Amino acid sequence: MPLELEEFTVSIVSIVAVLETVLYLRLDGKRIKLQIWDTAGQERFRTITTAYYRGAMGILLVYDVTDESSFNNIRNWIRNIEQHASDNVNKILVGNKVDMDESKRAVPTSKGQALADEYGTKFFETSAKTNMNVEEVFFSIGQDIKQRLSESDSKSEVPIGVHDSVFVAFRPPFPL
Repeated sequence: MPLELEEFTVSIVSIVAVLETVLYLRLDGKRIKLQIWDTAGQERFRTITTAYYRGAMGILLVYDVTDESSFNNIRNWIRNIEQHASDNVNKILVGNKVDMDESKRAVPTSKGQALADEYGTKFFETSAKTNMNVEEVFFSIGQDIKQRLSESDSKSEVPIGVHDSVFVAFRPPFPL
């Protein structure tokens, strides 16, 4: 079951200041397109994120391990997901910036894992700076979505409102 990153493109949708990324993965010999919408967790985009939830097949909830408030905000994002996303949307909790000095860490791994366990989601820690576990997160969400859809197909159910998108519900803000 080889996984390989096939293609990666980034564009900024400047009208709404959302980062759109298209990522192509090869999972089990099939080409999977992930369209990623990233609002960087900015509060001013909270109202438009509900539209993204409706069409999302997967959602990455990303917090900054050096900022406890970003971690605490994850529960708010999960409430929004529960209100606006489909019931079977795949979710993964991600603690980012693990490359930072350990003395700057505000959220221990155990706390992130406990929250993921509470909500029944997978949990990863990553470093976008060093690329640690970044590909693994996208391969994991891609595999989870693919598995869910194949199970739906085997039950002769057609998923309603499914698009090939992964919505990054929160991640540490970045400069535009």
